[in-house]
Amino acid sequence: MISKSEVHKLFQEWNNALQSKKTDQVLTLYAKEAILLPTLSPKVRHNHKEIGDYFDFFLSLSPSAEMKEENIRIFGDMAVNSGIYVFSVTQNAEIVEIPVRFTFVYKKFDSNWLIVEHHSSALPKVQ
Repeated sequence: MISKSEVHKLFQEWNNALQSKKTDQVLTLYAKEAILLPTLSPKVRHNHKEIGDYFDFFLSLSPSAEMKEENIRIFGDMAVNSGIYVFSVTQNAEIVEIPVRFTFVYKKFDSNWLIVEHHSSALPKVQ
């Protein structure tokens, strides 16, 4: 069984992969059948090719994420982490911060925990 601190480390590993700016490194963290609902695209990504196409674009923005709130739940060979992080990205030569709601669903495959579902959407402005 995985611990909450290990699930948090999976987020850190993903964030480090983003900062590598290498799509292939990011893709190693996603299961082959993973689904991505990305932050800066309206298109659902259904496989490694589509997820890779998104990260080719997204990594060009030099993203990094800072965790603000996480809620980790463990269900045997699956774990869920959801909450809020803030992306820092570079757009038009300026660093922009984007508060984001997220959900990562991880599943254990042999000895590896991989992302099977990832939803990341900009936090709505308070009305």
